[in-house]
Amino acid sequence: MKGFSNRWKDFPDYIIGITKEIWEDRGVGTLNHYYSDDIPVRSPMGISRGNQAVIASTMATINEFPDRELLGEDVIWSGDADTGYLSSHRLLTKATHTRDGQFGPATGKHWQVYVLADCAAKEDTIYDEWLVRDYGGIVRQLGLDPRDYAASLIDREGGPDQASKPFTPDADIQGDYSGTGNDNTWGQRYADTLTRIMNHDFTHIRDSYDRAVIGEYAGAKRAIGWDDVLEFWVGLRSSFPHADFKIHHQIGMEGNMLPPRAAIRWSLDGVHDGWGTFGAPTGAKVHVMGISHAEFGPYGPDGIGLRREWALYDEVAIWKQILMARASSK
Repeated sequence: MKGFSNRWKDFPDYIIGITKEIWEDRGVGTLNHYYSDDIPVRSPMGISRGNQAVIASTMATINEFPDRELLGEDVIWSGDADTGYLSSHRLLTKATHTRDGQFGPATGKHWQVYVLADCAAKEDTIYDEWLVRDYGGIVRQLGLDPRDYAASLIDREGGPDQASKPFTPDADIQGDYSGTGNDNTWGQRYADTLTRIMNHDFTHIRDSYDRAVIGEYAGAKRAIGWDDVLEFWVGLRSSFPHADFKIHHQIGMEGNMLPPRAAIRWSLDGVHDGWGTFGAPTGAKVHVMGISHAEFGPYGPDGIGLRREWALYDEVAIWKQILMARASSK
């Protein structure tokens, strides 16, 4: 790969390798090399700028969860050496809450969640990032409720007027990556599926998903079969029935001894005006940052079925927006 160290055999090897080196092997200082000085890192909880902010948050996480592992399941990627690469990296991460930190006094409880991260890289350096951690899944496994945890964060940060604001498009920083992915058939197929679901065509789940589909969803929830998948997507969309759905990045690929697959970064922008996963309507304006992965197989109504799906958003960030909006309206 042009501009990358010859220790990496390909781009997925680079992404998986530096992730282990930084977070598990404690090579935190290598972030000075692997992450650019002014990298914007966007997550549902907010946006940071520069590798020093990444170093600080990494050390805090390592301190609170010293046995944390980040197991790279897949890297779905697009781009080339000249224009730069975009990886959509799926990690299964697990740890034990053995020290006090942002999640409160140590509980000794074990947790396991998925993380989806879109990283733009060129010449051995990550220079743009979008990251969705399943914070709701973590707090649930630590014995907390995502809504209550969001409320405690607001209090800890000085109340609704002083608390840090979750990510919204108007607070975004223009990074150097401007790509939108590729036009591979599998990415197009998954984009069509998500678009139809968000347009309230929920019958499409039975028409396009494998009957034995397994979904790994926000809140560390595992869905088995059509009905569970339907419950997840209906619950989200019903909370924000009129919100605008947008696809920001779309990748499809096949090969590398893996099934045909796709990665999509998407968002919902609108008002919490319906009953669903987030309870009674509040009228709060909300931005949902989402990343989804999908794998396809031969079992479906038309000879193709979506057989595995990972779809993450941050429940805590959404509750924080709802609670802060309600407080400001009083």
